[in-house]
Amino acid sequence: MNEPDRPAPEAFLRAAAQEGRGRLKVFLGAAPGVGKTYEMLTDGRQRREEGVDVVVGVVETHGRRETQALVAGHELIPRKEIAHQGHVLAEMDIDAILARRPQLVLVDELAHTNAPGSRHPKRYQDVEELLDAGIDVYSTVNIQHVESLNDVVASFTRVRVRETVPDSILEQAEIEVVDIPPDELIERLKAGKVYIPQEATRALTHFFSKSNLTALRELALRRAAQAVDAQMLEHVRAHALAGNFAAGERIVVAVSEQPHAAGLVRAGKRLADALKAPWTAVHIETQRDRGFSEAERAQLAETLALASRLGADTVSIPATHAVEGLRRFALEARATQIIVGKSARSWWFELRHGSIVDRLVRGAGQMAVHVLPAETAARPAARARLLSGHWGRPTDYLWAALMVAAMTVVGRLALAIIDLGNIALLYLVPVMFAAASFGLRAGLFAGLLSSLAYNFFFLPPTGTLTVSNPENVVSIIVLLGVAIVTSQFGARVRAQADLASSSARQNAALASFSRQLTAAASREALMQAICAEVARLLDVNTVLLLPSPDGPTLGAAYPPDDRMDQIEKAAAQWAMDNGQPAGRGSSTLTASDWLFHPLGTGRGVLGALGIAREDAGPALRSDQGSLLASLIDQASIAMDRMALEEENAKAQQISERDRLRSALLSSVSHDLRTPLTTILSAAQELQRAPSPDLAATVESEARRLNRFVANLLDMARVEAGALPMKPEATDLFDAVAGAVHDTRGSLEGHEVEVDIPPDIPLVRVDPVLLHHILINLLDNAGRYADPGTPIIVRCRSRPDALLLSVIDQGPGIPPGQEARVFETFTRLEGSDRARHGTGLGLAIVKGFAQAMGLGVEAGNEGEPPGACFTIRIPRALMIADGGAP
Repeated sequence: MNEPDRPAPEAFLRAAAQEGRGRLKVFLGAAPGVGKTYEMLTDGRQRREEGVDVVVGVVETHGRRETQALVAGHELIPRKEIAHQGHVLAEMDIDAILARRPQLVLVDELAHTNAPGSRHPKRYQDVEELLDAGIDVYSTVNIQHVESLNDVVASFTRVRVRETVPDSILEQAEIEVVDIPPDELIERLKAGKVYIPQEATRALTHFFSKSNLTALRELALRRAAQAVDAQMLEHVRAHALAGNFAAGERIVVAVSEQPHAAGLVRAGKRLADALKAPWTAVHIETQRDRGFSEAERAQLAETLALASRLGADTVSIPATHAVEGLRRFALEARATQIIVGKSARSWWFELRHGSIVDRLVRGAGQMAVHVLPAETAARPAARARLLSGHWGRPTDYLWAALMVAAMTVVGRLALAIIDLGNIALLYLVPVMFAAASFGLRAGLFAGLLSSLAYNFFFLPPTGTLTVSNPENVVSIIVLLGVAIVTSQFGARVRAQADLASSSARQNAALASFSRQLTAAASREALMQAICAEVARLLDVNTVLLLPSPDGPTLGAAYPPDDRMDQIEKAAAQWAMDNGQPAGRGSSTLTASDWLFHPLGTGRGVLGALGIAREDAGPALRSDQGSLLASLIDQASIAMDRMALEEENAKAQQISERDRLRSALLSSVSHDLRTPLTTILSAAQELQRAPSPDLAATVESEARRLNRFVANLLDMARVEAGALPMKPEATDLFDAVAGAVHDTRGSLEGHEVEVDIPPDIPLVRVDPVLLHHILINLLDNAGRYADPGTPIIVRCRSRPDALLLSVIDQGPGIPPGQEARVFETFTRLEGSDRARHGTGLGLAIVKGFAQAMGLGVEAGNEGEPPGACFTIRIPRALMIADGGAP
């Protein structure tokens, strides 16, 4: 058996993807009380003594003195307190751990559900973020919390665990099983080392019975063995190591189009169940698959479907020869046992082709080969196939004969200048042509015909098939032998080319399908792309149904006018509920005209893809099975990605809405209540004794309140895109002067220096919106400028734009906050003056500027120091420079 000579690309890429990520080690236990946390803390202390920077993110000691003693030597990250329904809950502070950035963090109870309001709903998601940051993590989990085993554990413990961990977490982790015998654990429970005495008594009669603990122990050990086996296979594939590394049994069942293949599948299922081993049903696609009848294709599809229903992985791979393909697959899968069928073949067939089983056994190496006898009823079907077009088309032989005739004519014309012995070489041309173009049998026909033509037209006595010279007999035999060998090589090359072409077409189809799905910008466009591409690639009608409380609903279809009857909806619902195909060509609800395949991911079934043919024939040909499986996998991933993007967008919208609501309430509570309180107090004083000063206060606060309400209305108009635009020629000096006049109250104590050259051209903008922009910039400058310092309004001309700047002499803008100051309800921290603003003014400035086609930016001015807000007016809006008329 040939050994692989290069690493598996997929394994290599997965290994490369782990570079830079932290490593996860999980201490897996069969039940509470086996000592997982104790073992984790012990290993953590050992790593700390080795010089590793170790901290404790969260540890639950449950009052056990031995565990608490181990915690004492570690650095603990304080937990984050979260208020929830009148209670204060303490959760792991992931931000503090990321800021501390240790080499290793200890995180207990991986399956824990975080308190509402935490960054992630589950603790294992916190761990994933720590791993992404390059921090190693030690954690603990019990076997009943593993997602795939949740139902199994509940079946015999009668306890349904609600907190689970995805199997993918364990697949990427190093697993250490923490195990003690059931009797010892029961003694620990009775001694009060696991639960308090009242809870321990109840646990002994329910979850902690000896039979339950023994079963849980077996599950933990078996799950750890599976994880170790999978990681070992990943390692040997990534490093191209030889051998099957049989730490666990792995079974491969070879299936074909023969009816007895179903018996092989059932035998493989029984063997896999007995050995508790994973198994795969594989079909090797060779050149002979092209000669399959529709009945044989349907039989092969049914056999693969049966294997899938029984829990096997199904694979169909191309190869030039069944034995070599099966060997290669078994080697890559590191199989330990192979199941094949022994068909009843005639001695003449085995003499010509040899025995596949014998060749497989001789090259099996360390693998065990199980050979099951086939039913004799399979022979007539094989004979029928041999008689029905297996020898090729008549035109193939006609072309071969024409090529031989052409070479005969060329030979007769060249006989005067070419030696008779070299004439025979001309006949190799039609032999190679026929073998490469039409297959082995056409090549052999051309070889036999060439030898007869050579004898008849060139060997004396010509015109007869008699050979006078015995030496010429040798020439005929050699020519015929060379023709046979050449035909075989030519036919083999053609078969390899056909397989490579088929594989290339399938890969191109998958690549095109992936590009179409990636380009979809919405869920509706994605579903339509899935239906259209699957219909194009498989030449079928397609429909995509989505789950809903009222039953399957139509998501997309190709052609678009397809409608579903109740039987089709029932088949789609069954496929989504059970995760298995349903409808025509399956074993369930076969009365349906459609075949439905579920679109399943790790988060559940997202829909069902239905296919059907217009001629009411089988929905799927056997040679399309592997392509459809790949298309469904890609479609499921794309649907899951789109669903995650939509959920993320909704979460961001909710987060932004909550932030705006909180900021609005904060702003209203201060900026609305303060002037109202002042107005009410002044009004009460005015009732007692009129005073000009109090009247001025009322007017000033009323103007402040009016400006705040106007800002809220303006911001609503910006976000709604409902800004009325009336651009006209505007003088920047007049616009600045008007804004300074209207903000004289907020600019009290500050001198305004206007530096606008007289040759600055008029600009075409909306004067009202520009007025609002300048008012908000001047108001912002008056609030942040140091007392008594001037505010500068400056305009400068550039080749491509006018720059109108408002500069204050205040603390400036903190580095990195230049873009953030324009966000809604954003106020700079670190200054008491920030509390007097609404956080709307600069957002309104940006919205109004963009509506008029202006740019706006913020920065810090060097001389004089302070914040500088600049409006960029492009040259197209300058009237004097040939802008808009």
